[in-house]
Amino acid sequence: MKRRSTAASIDIGSTKVTVIVGDVGDLGETRVLGVGVAPAAGLSSRGVIDNIQSAREAVGIAVEKAEHACGMRILSAVVGISGNHITSQNNRGIIAIPDRGREISLDDRARVLEAASQVAIPTNRQVLHVLPRGYWLEGTDPVTDPIGMHAGRLDAEVHIVTAAVSAVQNLAKTVEGAGVQVDDIVLESLASATSVLHEQEKHQGVAVVDIGGATSSIAVYDEGSIAHTACLPVAGQQLTNDLARVLRCPWESAEDLKCKYGAAYADPAQTNETVEIQAFGTQSLKVVPLLHVCEILQARTEEILEMVALELKRAGYLDRIAAGIVFTGGSSGLRGLAEFAEARLGLPARVGRPHGYSGLSDLIGTPAYATPIGLVGYALSGRERVAEPVVSGAGGGPDFHMPSIGGGVFRRIASLGRALMPN
Repeated sequence: MKRRSTAASIDIGSTKVTVIVGDVGDLGETRVLGVGVAPAAGLSSRGVIDNIQSAREAVGIAVEKAEHACGMRILSAVVGISGNHITSQNNRGIIAIPDRGREISLDDRARVLEAASQVAIPTNRQVLHVLPRGYWLEGTDPVTDPIGMHAGRLDAEVHIVTAAVSAVQNLAKTVEGAGVQVDDIVLESLASATSVLHEQEKHQGVAVVDIGGATSSIAVYDEGSIAHTACLPVAGQQLTNDLARVLRCPWESAEDLKCKYGAAYADPAQTNETVEIQAFGTQSLKVVPLLHVCEILQARTEEILEMVALELKRAGYLDRIAAGIVFTGGSSGLRGLAEFAEARLGLPARVGRPHGYSGLSDLIGTPAYATPIGLVGYALSGRERVAEPVVSGAGGGPDFHMPSIGGGVFRRIASLGRALMPN
């Protein structure tokens, strides 16, 4: 019997490594077949790999858990990337159509995208994504797709994402060292956006802020297409570090305190509430006011929101995102974050949870899994709906080889277009 095409994703975060295996469900949704999670290791405070051996072991553990959960071997996967080495820009390209009498063809569209993607970048950087933003006929008439139309000039604008070559190479080496081929490397904020945003939000203008452990990634959509991406060097680890330093407690205790009792702002109603935490020194435990805990977290939360607002203003989108901000990522679970952001920034805000998938919703239906679910959705967008399993000769379970969807800028344009562009 034929099996659905299967894909896997690997999200190497600063706190955990997540591997998800999925296929396409009967309703076209991403159906999650298995999940593997392992504590992260080998990542720096900037969100990039600084110890390949440690990171490789963490990936290997997560992959093994996912394989056990789904009963298949993972031979290849789409891998997410983040970090403050990520940069982006928009660029426009123009081509002439010599014969106005013929229709604009696929080749013409490819030529104008190639023209738009021609930008000068340093030798220590590489293009990660080239995403079409829109097309114009004769430079003035915007169209969604120019194929089949007539014009003497065709313009295109693309969003170009670049990354440090060393970061990309070290990420690929880490995953391949764990025995998994890298199909493609995808910016994590784009993957998160596909799993938490609604089409109406993309058209009205919205910013996705993925608050991870080491960095906060931003992806802005305007008029239905990606318009800006950025990465900020502040996130959940800074919140935990603040608690650990001010309260003079172990990092693990501060992290547990943040997750269980933390809030984005200090509520005066909590004046008489206290919590017990582990401590250094002669006292193994001490009692601290909950209001003080939330005051510490509020100070850092305000800084994160200010940095997000400054980045959006610098890019020219602060006043254009009518749908406001959608927070996601593990650190977006801080209680009251959306309400605090609305009050501080004067924009609509909500916490985005992954949607458009089925299976294991009780386990992965939180913002912390938005990125790996989005990565699987991206991988499946380039797959055929039905594929045959490749049976292993070793007598074990079936080996499912996920065919490559990387290997060139225009293959990335095609697959990312299906996954990230509006319908």
